[in-house]
Amino acid sequence: MNSFIVETSARHVHVTKEALAVLFGEGATLTNKKNLSQPGQFACEEKVTVVGPKGQLKASILGPERKDCQVELSATDARSIGVAAPVRESGDIAGTPGCKLVGPCGEVELTEGVIVAKRHIHLTPADAEDLGVADKEVVWVKVNTEGRKLIFGDVVCRVSEKFARAMHIDTDESNAAGCKGEVTGEIVRL
Repeated sequence: MNSFIVETSARHVHVTKEALAVLFGEGATLTNKKNLSQPGQFACEEKVTVVGPKGQLKASILGPERKDCQVELSATDARSIGVAAPVRESGDIAGTPGCKLVGPCGEVELTEGVIVAKRHIHLTPADAEDLGVADKEVVWVKVNTEGRKLIFGDVVCRVSEKFARAMHIDTDESNAAGCKGEVTGEIVRL
């Protein structure tokens, strides 16, 4: 099977245990609202306000807790709050701009961590072999939508036993391709 599901990843925040305690109070834990396609990942009931120099917006937290705080926005979201967020792979936050996170119990000032997530495909090693790609390989993906088919370039393949086969794009990209309902994609060789 050459295709895979294409999922829209809306704006979200990853927090550390320490940040969670400041934002939601000592002893706070993340409440699983909905499991996500990637094993062990979940959308949380908890939300924070992301504050930039020109505005603010609400964002859900994704669990579980991480070793670093990270804010993933669409380019439109980042511009709307006045943050020049670079396109980066998740976890690559060195030298990125920061923001303020506001929760019901406190605030956390991030000196870095705001990114526009690079579009990517999560694959197991078996999936990567099936598709003929390697970890960190950059590919083109045709998204099969009704009336707005699109080929995305600069899609990084991320391979791990811990992943499930799915491509992630942000809301700007999803809107450009007219994604709604179940959407599939396939790697194309140009």
